[in-house]
Amino acid sequence: MPRPDYSLSLLPDFPVAKKQAYTLTTHNKARVDNYYWMRDDERQNEDVLAHLKAENTYCGAQLAPMKPLQEAIFEELKGRIVKDDNTVPVKDGTYWYHSEVRGDDEYSRHYRSTSMSTDNKSLLLDVNELATGYEFFELGEVALSPCEQLMAYSEDTEGRRIYTVRFKSLLTDEMLDDVLENTEGQIVWANDNKTVFYVKKDLQTLLGFQVFRHELGTKQSQDVMVYEEHDSSFFMGLGKSRDESLIIIDLASTETNDTWVLDANNPKGEFKALMPREEGHEFDVDKLGDTFYIVTNWQAQNFRLMTATSQTIEDRALWQEHTAHRENVLLEGVELFNDFLVLSEREQGQARFVVVNKHNERMTLEFDDPCYYAAVAMNPEPESKSARIYYSSLTTPGSLYDVDLTTGAKTLLKQQKVLGSFNADDYESERLMVTARDGIKVPVSIVYKKDSFKKDGTNPLFQYGYGAYGYTIDPSFSSTSLSLLDRGFVYVIAHVRGSEMLGRQWYEQGKKEHKQNSFNDFIDVTKALVAQGYGDKNKIFASGGSAGGLLMGAVVNQAPELYCGIGCHVPFLDVLTTMLDESIPLTTNEYDEWGNPNDPAFYNVIEDYSPYDNISEQNYPHMLITTGFHDSQVQYWEPMKWVAKMRELKTDSNILVFKTDMDAGHGGASGRFKSLEEKALEMAFFIALIN
Repeated sequence: MPRPDYSLSLLPDFPVAKKQAYTLTTHNKARVDNYYWMRDDERQNEDVLAHLKAENTYCGAQLAPMKPLQEAIFEELKGRIVKDDNTVPVKDGTYWYHSEVRGDDEYSRHYRSTSMSTDNKSLLLDVNELATGYEFFELGEVALSPCEQLMAYSEDTEGRRIYTVRFKSLLTDEMLDDVLENTEGQIVWANDNKTVFYVKKDLQTLLGFQVFRHELGTKQSQDVMVYEEHDSSFFMGLGKSRDESLIIIDLASTETNDTWVLDANNPKGEFKALMPREEGHEFDVDKLGDTFYIVTNWQAQNFRLMTATSQTIEDRALWQEHTAHRENVLLEGVELFNDFLVLSEREQGQARFVVVNKHNERMTLEFDDPCYYAAVAMNPEPESKSARIYYSSLTTPGSLYDVDLTTGAKTLLKQQKVLGSFNADDYESERLMVTARDGIKVPVSIVYKKDSFKKDGTNPLFQYGYGAYGYTIDPSFSSTSLSLLDRGFVYVIAHVRGSEMLGRQWYEQGKKEHKQNSFNDFIDVTKALVAQGYGDKNKIFASGGSAGGLLMGAVVNQAPELYCGIGCHVPFLDVLTTMLDESIPLTTNEYDEWGNPNDPAFYNVIEDYSPYDNISEQNYPHMLITTGFHDSQVQYWEPMKWVAKMRELKTDSNILVFKTDMDAGHGGASGRFKSLEEKALEMAFFIALIN
């Protein structure tokens, strides 16, 4: 039987965008942007909509030959998923909570019962029902009242992360009349069971900046604003302390934190600052009983754990040190239990947990894989003597363990089932340290199928990266990646600077004036893997989304010859223009990440790497660009402009396609199956290029 031909060749009739010169002048420097007209905050401009439609039509025509492959991969991805599945019940108060998904349902149903066996479960929410009639639907947060008889939940039906909060009586199973619009999505109950607090969004900047108090049975217009943040560099969130005695406003910019608290038993009281705000002080604080626990960078680049009381919390000089700072260990967080603390740490890029009992005796929880992901799961009850830990590696499906905090014994509660022919023993993972051009060693996680891998430079290789905000992409199992591994691909995660993989300094060396390190690391990892025989130099692919899309945009400008194909998703590409415009959502929050280009020094730094500003007349790889029309994080016009300018200047005949999901936001399509279509599209694109 002949092998199907999915090969792609360039269709010449790609959309050509009109050029309309627009001059932007900053620091006496003028930039001419021919595609500035593509920005439409209202998303109603007919020329914009027509061009996006033309790009989508062209994308469909250009990729038509690989449609059977894409559909086959989609069926593979879908076929590995257990259609009837449920989460492990977790006890919170009187009840055990879990969710279930059935058949071809895109969303879950949420239940509770009076025992872990779930024999007498009762339905709380059917998300499939809530999503009916919407092209996009995301359930935000579900919050039960302290009396456990009222439920609040938030929903986003556009993908812009603007949530509506609704309320339901669990006694009568009826919806309440209360509706809260334009919120951040979090709902925190006071202990009186009738008062909730929520964050309201600025609909222009999409920043949460005001906290309101709402009493059930009243209109939102009667709600009282109890806090307003005037510094637009801060994100705002709401929570409750571990002992549920305090309602907490968390304020976080890239380099500074602030916390305000209110007695949860006195909802009409005033929020007060927990401690003075200090620029550069990053911390996370929680409270259990009479003790505050503070994970802080005060005199501790990699953070340390301090304790305080209500009387000493305002004065750092009176804090007590619980876990000291260490040069080579990053303290990421702490989970509080009545008799134990569980510290989340990272050393040499590997996550680990340290259990500390009341006698300050410490026990480290160990894992065997060469590279893995592990995290503290849901543990709502501080009196528990065990903790739930989630574990996964590149070859081990997601696993939920119950860990005895006295002995360290792990009991497997559930492991993700992968349908089909998957056998973990058929795959192998590695951890490498690649030396970058400045001598710094960059961690790399690798996985491949044993019987199809030869370290002789013949395998296709897929490399993924992110590298921003201190966010670490840990090596975890992905059933979708099997479709590449089973076709001989080597899958790589390059842990470039900008994450916290190797501690806080790893992040600081990949931001602001050091951002170029992220791009250098990614490029140098590619070169090293080719040199070491992990991949065929003519079959190297790379992908990234959001800030990882920025990584892709910079990499293809600086080293396009290394890659056969690039996937670039909801990408941040027009960095200079966006960071100069405070009206664009989230801009001001990003100054400490990228630098503020209103400062000439940072203007020059960003100008040197901004993907949109550095497109040149040269050959580029094959490229697949995707975005969501309602994206709230990176606006659709960034990739739209970038593609138009790329079409104008690139000198090759390689494929460039741009696909806009007109219903989605930054997170892409909603639903467990619909989202697989995007993954299948990219994988088919890469495979077709080497068919």
